[in-house]
Amino acid sequence: MPLIARSRTVSAAPERIWSLVSDPWRWPAWWPNVTRVEEATDGAWTAVLSSRNGRTMRADYTLEQSDHPSLLRWRHEVEESPFERIMASSVTELTLEPAVEGASLVRLSTRIELRGFSRLGGFQVSRATKRQLDGALDGLAELAEGWRDG
Repeated sequence: MPLIARSRTVSAAPERIWSLVSDPWRWPAWWPNVTRVEEATDGAWTAVLSSRNGRTMRADYTLEQSDHPSLLRWRHEVEESPFERIMASSVTELTLEPAVEGASLVRLSTRIELRGFSRLGGFQVSRATKRQLDGALDGLAELAEGWRDG
């Protein structure tokens, strides 16, 4: 499946955004559908996700790369999870670059490899992934507005 990428200028310096995105415990503040984080270490964490119908599920992540304050890459551990029947792999990358004064260009990209018959639903998975990345960027932008006002 191709790379799905979204970007946005957020009105906060890269260092300020980094303090948020590099801390898994703070995922519920900006990552869509994450209600809480459990068992976070420097290199791995579990996010508890909620769906529209109120059901919850856990998703495990492993940090693959962290270059302060410009790059984070994490892998969704799909083996032995509810996601295993759909995905063979999923890796997300976040990059931060200084933009206009006091702002940052935030790029989020995800590469998902689908499994089996799920490969036929690539369009739907791409659309859902775009919504997720846009939601994360919306969350970061909202937090940045609060920092500016506060």
